[in-house]
Amino acid sequence: MLTEFGKLYVVATPIGNLGDMSFRAVEVLKKVDLIAAEDTRHVKMLLQHYGITNKLVSLHQYNEDKASLVLLEKLREGQSVALVSDAGTPLLSDPGMPLVKMVKDAGLDVVPIPGACALIAALSAAGLPVTQFSFEGFLPRTSSARKAFFSERLLSQKTWVFYESCHRILASLQDMAEILPLDRQIVIARELTKIHETIVKTTLGDALQLVEQNDNMRKGEFVVIVDGAVFDKKEQLVTPDQEKLLNVLLRECSIKTAVAMAVEITGVRKKLLYQAALEIDKGKDA
Repeated sequence: MLTEFGKLYVVATPIGNLGDMSFRAVEVLKKVDLIAAEDTRHVKMLLQHYGITNKLVSLHQYNEDKASLVLLEKLREGQSVALVSDAGTPLLSDPGMPLVKMVKDAGLDVVPIPGACALIAALSAAGLPVTQFSFEGFLPRTSSARKAFFSERLLSQKTWVFYESCHRILASLQDMAEILPLDRQIVIARELTKIHETIVKTTLGDALQLVEQNDNMRKGEFVVIVDGAVFDKKEQLVTPDQEKLLNVLLRECSIKTAVAMAVEITGVRKKLLYQAALEIDKGKDA
């Protein structure tokens, strides 16, 4: 038993290589009263590797509200609980937020036990600016929603990162290539810390071609990192006349069609007119 009771330990576990488990994480998992796991069958393999035999309880996206109430009561009774996900740091696109929120709101301690995280691992080896970045989690499932997502970030100057599955990595890159310039720098990191770890830094156009042509580049779990937009200061603003043209076109056309026509008429770069059109469209709903 731990000398301090009633604490929730948020424990990071390996994302592939079992050697990435920290000494402290092993010690905590051995000494807590309960381990709350996203998939108890998956976590059992990790626990067996380290000789950990503590009781497991299930906490996943379909039961976490109810299970969190039960675990909060255990904490109030003085028991210690460790929260783990299938891999990496809990709560980063994994279940656990309701439990952590309940415990914090109840005035009890939440103790982070840091370790592996696919997001941070990929950023550290990407070779793209990381002073400022945004993590976007998993992308929407539909093509239209993904294109809207990419459109919103078209002119963002920060590095941005998302997770993607093997089933949608190609479709996501195809959608991205319809919105972002093909020379935008991106990094595709797959199977981090595993045997087939691959980290590729290239342009969006070349990345799309690589994933289309190489079956292995459509396997595993993906972190995709996108470089921020770089602007020529002379081209940052749309003139009043160009904005007026967009307003007229948007009365009759979709954003995509209006921008395409405005590009043909004015010769202004598409991304600048697209952003201006988005701003005009938002103003209609304000």
